[in-house]
Amino acid sequence: MEDIAKIATLGPNLSHSLYRALTADKDELRQVLQSSSMEVLHAALKNPALDEAHLLALLERRDLSEELLKSVYGLPAVGESHKLKVAVVRNPCTPGPVTLALLPHLYLFELVAICSLPGATPDQKVAAERAVIQRLPAIPLGNKLTLARRGTSSIIEALLQEGDPQVIDACLTNPRLKESAIFRFLSSARAGAETISMIARHPRWKTRPNLITALLRNQKTPVVWYTLFLPSLNTAEIRNLLASHRLSQTQKVAVEEELKRRGQR
Repeated sequence: MEDIAKIATLGPNLSHSLYRALTADKDELRQVLQSSSMEVLHAALKNPALDEAHLLALLERRDLSEELLKSVYGLPAVGESHKLKVAVVRNPCTPGPVTLALLPHLYLFELVAICSLPGATPDQKVAAERAVIQRLPAIPLGNKLTLARRGTSSIIEALLQEGDPQVIDACLTNPRLKESAIFRFLSSARAGAETISMIARHPRWKTRPNLITALLRNQKTPVVWYTLFLPSLNTAEIRNLLASHRLSQTQKVAVEEELKRRGQR
């Protein structure tokens, strides 16, 4: 009643629109929610006939103000409906604090979908990526394998750093995987003989000079890869490799033998 009383003090056109927004039945409310006036939409949020279907249709719009979306977020219906939580997060106009508050309520692959959602803002995508990465320690292996194939570059790099051979094998086929992420992995303690060998024989990565250098500097790299890759390096590169303090004794012997083969000491 208080809202209706206030409406009486407004101009006739706006007064009529606001009164209609507050009192429309379910069918008429669908038309009201197409209004371009944020004031009318705010009034419609107080309509007793407003339900989940109305709100889902409203949240499809990309011209909503941040204030309106904050009001939608504050509705009890959003707290009770998973669909509405997802719809609020997916709207590119949703304010950052609201998105951050709702992300923990979303399922894993709903977050992944937001990472690559057309129209999503960079802040939304980064926030969704971080939410996924924070959950990685508790995610089952099967879901990690799916993430390795479908995830963004940041998610894939986080998966690489866990060092699981099955997951890394899946990561290597993802077109979003960056060479820099593999380089960091090869330079880390997480890289093991099995995963290094996966990279060394992968058709997409085995010819990258920076990755060859990184794997030859890893103490866990099997000697067979020295036999394969050393002939492709120039003598200066091999000398630099020999000067590295990271190599095992067996690896150093392989490097020295390559220098001897070239007539070098």
